[in-house]
Amino acid sequence: MAGTSTKKFTFLIGVLAIAGLGVWFATRPDPIILQGEVSADRYDVSARVSGRVVELGADVGDTVEKGDLLVMLESPELQASLQTRKATVEVARADYERIITVRDEEVAARQAELEAAEAELGLREHELGRLQRLRESPAFSQAQLDVAVRNRDSALKRRDVAQATLQLTKEGASEADRQLARARVEEAEAALQSVQAQISELSVKAPVGGLVTTRVAEIGENFSPGAPLISLVDMNDLWFTFNVREDFLEGIEIGDVRTVRVPALADREVEARVTLMNVLGQFAAWRATRATGDFDLRTFEIRGKPVEPVEGLRPGMSAVVNVPVTER
Repeated sequence: MAGTSTKKFTFLIGVLAIAGLGVWFATRPDPIILQGEVSADRYDVSARVSGRVVELGADVGDTVEKGDLLVMLESPELQASLQTRKATVEVARADYERIITVRDEEVAARQAELEAAEAELGLREHELGRLQRLRESPAFSQAQLDVAVRNRDSALKRRDVAQATLQLTKEGASEADRQLARARVEEAEAALQSVQAQISELSVKAPVGGLVTTRVAEIGENFSPGAPLISLVDMNDLWFTFNVREDFLEGIEIGDVRTVRVPALADREVEARVTLMNVLGQFAAWRATRATGDFDLRTFEIRGKPVEPVEGLRPGMSAVVNVPVTER
């Protein structure tokens, strides 16, 4: 009899336990489902100079490497400016060489001028000496002596000028003239390099490797500096992003590893590590529905990077995380 009572009691306990579990499963809150998406760095590639598109190196859907040609532009104005700058450099260099170079022909010519001036000076001194010796002679003329003195003095000055000219010719230009000529060369070369740098910008290349998602450029179109030509997405740096209300942040920490489900990959589960928790602007606040007894809630951006590379993962794919209510 006692054994039968024990069995009935045990059975009753079991029934009550099963009923309790059924009630718990029926009444427990559903887990919170957070939906986000796959994101990546996007690069809107533009040119730094204006030009007309003459060649396209990539199209939408292409995968490019860093440094690959995306768009080639042309600019007749820059090409004309390049030729002008080259000519200016050549002129400045030639002028500098002229200033610093001492030509043997010029030295010889100045030497000949000096010798002629010295010869004339000798002749005038000889004439002056002859008249001075005739001072006591009846044939002496003071006027002739005065003319001879002036001729001697003029010849002396011409000799001095010829000597100075020869010395300057041998020494070449002054240091100030040399520095000025060199500065003109450097100025012309800097202007040429500036134009060459602008021309190099006509070749628009990929700043990073990635997937071409948008192409605005078309053959023959003109684009101004800064206008987007092609957009790239860095496929080597993908992450999941979720916008989460602040009252759901409890239990989420930087460095946590969470399981993210990707519906586009047959509900594949991906392990992702939380790398960012950043509050969004006031525009993303959840507004209170009552004037009293409630308050506005801010929205935070949560980012998680896959722990391992995920084949087939693409920006824009949906991402889902189930958060148990116990973590709220």
